[in-house]
Amino acid sequence: MSKADLRVSIGGLELPNPVMTASGTFGYGEEFASYVNLHRLGAVVVKGISLKPRPGNPPPRIVETACGMLNAIGLENVGVARFLSDKLPYLRKANARVIVNVLGDSIDDYRALAEQLSGTEGIAALEINISCPNVKKGGVAFGTDAKMARAVTEAVRLATHLPVIVKLSPNVTDITAIATAVADGGADAVALINTLLGMAINAKTRRPKLANVVGGLSGPAVKPVALRMVWQVARAVSIPVVGIGGITTAEDAIEFLIAGASAVEVGTANFINPRATEDILAGIGDYLQEHRLASVRELIGSLQVG
Repeated sequence: MSKADLRVSIGGLELPNPVMTASGTFGYGEEFASYVNLHRLGAVVVKGISLKPRPGNPPPRIVETACGMLNAIGLENVGVARFLSDKLPYLRKANARVIVNVLGDSIDDYRALAEQLSGTEGIAALEINISCPNVKKGGVAFGTDAKMARAVTEAVRLATHLPVIVKLSPNVTDITAIATAVADGGADAVALINTLLGMAINAKTRRPKLANVVGGLSGPAVKPVALRMVWQVARAVSIPVVGIGGITTAEDAIEFLIAGASAVEVGTANFINPRATEDILAGIGDYLQEHRLASVRELIGSLQVG
């Protein structure tokens, strides 16, 4: 049997395989280039980019937890100008498919970022981080309010010709309502989940382990929640879903595909095994061969219930 077809389509973005990196866990790509062939990956989703540089939160900013980690990095990044001048050229030279994660404090921020990035060679799509607080609305996260989530999506959609992937927050009552809102707003795909809000306490000092007190929980501990949400959203919207959350092995990735994801993003696993993405990609290929499947697309949404 010939090698299985690993190609997938994410809202008009054609990828050679379904394995991508998760924003915030892979730097700007170059940091992992000695471990991973960036061109082999479906796409490299870079660290979140804002209009101006952000210093992030004070340390300690990362804490290991049972089967996972908490982070309160605070969206530290070099800003869009330095990303375009200092970071993107390397990714272009590496022939990587680049998805830029963008973040802002207002709808105008998102619109401006979309406009600046859209005219730049070497950017394949935008991933919209709507877990950020809307400072004009008292700090309420865009991703926890369906109307605000749709408004951000509509603004970005009007500002760019690139595929728009909206990354959803799990810190909501009904994630399908948010997914439906951004789909109605023109999103080409949704990615989920972002981190779950959590905290850790030092019992000896009776102080929080993170300087920010709370942070985002990621890693294997969140996988069951992420898998459930991907399954729910895949049934609720007609646009492609990208699965994220606790994916450390090929089997994990395959479960997300079966649940309805068209592609996956690998995050915290990169800190444990810098070659995790390529290992997962190889494992998916082996699975397809073993089960005599001609295409990875045969897996997508193949969950049998009842």
